[in-house]
Amino acid sequence: MTAPSSARHAAVIGLGSMGFGMAASLLRAGFTVGACDVNPEAVARFSAAGGRGTASPAEAAEGASVVICVVVNAAQTEAVLFGEAGAAAAMPEGAVFVSSATMDPAVARRLAARLEATGRHYLDAPMSGGAVRAADGALTFLASGSATAFDAARPALDAMAGTLYELGDEAGQGAAFKMINQLLAGVHIAAASEAMSFAAKQGLDLARVYEVITKSAGNSWMFENRMPHVLDGDYSPRSAVDIFVKDLGIVQDMARAEKYPVPVAAAALQMFLMASGSGMGRDDDASVARLYAQVSGATLPAAKR
Repeated sequence: MTAPSSARHAAVIGLGSMGFGMAASLLRAGFTVGACDVNPEAVARFSAAGGRGTASPAEAAEGASVVICVVVNAAQTEAVLFGEAGAAAAMPEGAVFVSSATMDPAVARRLAARLEATGRHYLDAPMSGGAVRAADGALTFLASGSATAFDAARPALDAMAGTLYELGDEAGQGAAFKMINQLLAGVHIAAASEAMSFAAKQGLDLARVYEVITKSAGNSWMFENRMPHVLDGDYSPRSAVDIFVKDLGIVQDMARAEKYPVPVAAAALQMFLMASGSGMGRDDDASVARLYAQVSGATLPAAKR
């Protein structure tokens, strides 16, 4: 029998760089948090930080008023909900599942309908902001769902979010907003990488290039955030190349279904695919600059890894 839920009892499924910070933010806000991850070291680290490490989504979700799912994609989200030892059956009726993976809006709608048929709620809530903001409880959530789902999730969202956008009353709308963001983010990373490697090919002082561009009209948030990784030669993954292989691939699928041309996003996807195919898939997404350097003979700061 499922334990009674508490408004201050949360579960977090996925303790990667984002999920761990989100779970830690919930702990700071006074939640009791059960969490699980496929990596036992992450679970042990969370337990040492004061959380309750569990062995499965079902165990983490038992008694929780809100279950936050921070996995990579739609397939993993579906497995968390409805797979073996899944969270759906263990969640108390009336609890809310907060889905933070980036996915096709049509899939978000399908998962929401399946869960809501069981008497639980689904909030489509992909987020943006990176690991540092996750740890600070300052993420931006792009959320959509019923008023009941928002009400059930709000205490947890208040602990994790710096900004909460309420973007509609049906699942899928938050996912669609996130895909627009990911289209721009992927294009901006690819463009920043192209520009920095091109500057290297011209023999320019890259630190000076960074200084000038970040004070000029050509700057972008992604240039400012990612190009220090290139300057430092540090490609340890804050966000991996393969994330944008996935996300820009979803953009392509959505656009093809609508017969909508996305040639700039398509070109960016090819650069991420080439970087992944060159063995950089798990490295930082700024590795696209390394790919440009490889094919052009440009010299970038030596990679530390």
